Amino acid sequence: MDENGHLGDIGFGYRPRAVYACDPARSRGRFQAETESPTRTPFQRDRDRIIHSTAFRRLKHKTQVFIAHEGDHFRTRLTHTIEVAQIARALARALRCDEDLAEAIALVHDFGHTPFGHTGEDALNAKMQKWGGFDHNAQSLRIVTRLERRYAEFDGLNLTWETLEGLVKHNGPLTDASGKGLKGEVPQAIRDFSGLFDLELDRHAGLEAQCAAIADDIAYNTHDIDDGLRAGLLSLDMLTGVALPAGILKGVRDRYPGLDEVRTGHELMRRQITIMVEDVIAAATARLDRLKPHSADDVRAAGETIVAFSPGLARQEKELKAFLYKNMYRADDVVRVRIEAERVVNDLFDAYFADPREMPEGWREGLDRAEDRIKARDVADFLAGMTDTYALKEHRRMFDDTPDLG
Repeated sequence: MDENGHLGDIGFGYRPRAVYACDPARSRGRFQAETESPTRTPFQRDRDRIIHSTAFRRLKHKTQVFIAHEGDHFRTRLTHTIEVAQIARALARALRCDEDLAEAIALVHDFGHTPFGHTGEDALNAKMQKWGGFDHNAQSLRIVTRLERRYAEFDGLNLTWETLEGLVKHNGPLTDASGKGLKGEVPQAIRDFSGLFDLELDRHAGLEAQCAAIADDIAYNTHDIDDGLRAGLLSLDMLTGVALPAGILKGVRDRYPGLDEVRTGHELMRRQITIMVEDVIAAATARLDRLKPHSADDVRAAGETIVAFSPGLARQEKELKAFLYKNMYRADDVVRVRIEAERVVNDLFDAYFADPREMPEGWREGLDRAEDRIKARDVADFLAGMTDTYALKEHRRMFDDTPDLG
């Protein structure tokens, strides 16, 4: 134990939190003041609230790339989220950040996704253009600040400022110092909430949120390959033309000649995750050594993302994304499913908007007299919360020609 009472660095065991980490004892608090737990830190409490939420359970039946009923072994939003959380914790541990906060942000980052993945989001965004559009990050914020109704004293989950900041800004600042959006208009839901509980939209998030963001990239870049191989959209030989997996694949085949394709694929996956994680740790450590932040606020004011790939691996990761987009996300079979899924979302939105009585109790009350802006947002909230299976069930209830998305 050192002079500060820390156990010190004992290999892979306990490591004291770094000065630049988010400290739960110095949290900026919650929108609604609460008595804190005597047994859990604020960030641990956030994580637990997220896991016990309805929105978290719904991730089980929401699509990642393939729709849920195509096979038990393809990833859903839930399995993807658990994988992201594991990687985020590993990064946070290595960088001496708060692991619980990194995990909480990773677990909540996909709450706002619609049924049928990005296809559902694109369809809902098009339907909502007259009323501010639809954005899954803004929807995640609406869920955890308004739509979850579990507690007697407040709507939402009443998460800490740090978790909300990470949810909204894990991919970087949303505005410049003047408030102008950096990547188009900032969704109104985010602007409105930040006006009440300033999330500092012009600054980077803490390192824990950055760990969650890069963990998301690592998880889907690797595991979408796995799903693509399972679905027959990709083959190992196709990967020999992409620098990152090609080098790994050569190493596996050289070491294990004659190894079957399935095991070869699994070796590729685990080695790719290891390479990407170790690259991020080394690159982030070098940036921290250069910037020398002495607090979490120094990280937010650094003007750059600290937890990111090295330039060399960033180029390889960009090449891999382009390959997956062309050969997997835009594959004929996937595009066919996307077109049909888009029709389901469009049909449901139009039906609920035309007659809100088609929605269940708790959603439809008063909407027949509400102005279109309010009615449309409520319909979007209801539709976005659906699982793939529930959306298809509702479509079959109201229409005679529900597509087969298998």
